[in-house]
Amino acid sequence: MSSFNPLTSILNQNKLEGSNYVDWKRNLDIILTVNGYKFVITDECPEKPENATDDQVKAYDKWFKVDEMARCYILTSMANVLQHQHQSMGSTYDMLESLKEMFSEQNCAAK
Repeated sequence: MSSFNPLTSILNQNKLEGSNYVDWKRNLDIILTVNGYKFVITDECPEKPENATDDQVKAYDKWFKVDEMARCYILTSMANVLQHQHQSMGSTYDMLESLKEMFSEQNCAAK
């Protein structure tokens, strides 16, 4: 994680182990929001049509670059066993859906 962003230390100090999913997710949401990356978990990837305009290409490229950064934040902020289970997933959204499903009992208990 980037050493120039002091907020990332929150994720380093509170790695996802399982039982702390709700707190970890809250911290992740804060980090993604501050860095302007949260849209990759709320917005669909823009399509890249064959005859794309420069703006469409830029939007497409930006989404993939930000998704890659968000995936890195997530992977570096979880226990090794979880990293191995999620490193080959295609997108940030897919990773978070998998984690939500894995830890849904903690989600319900926390509410």
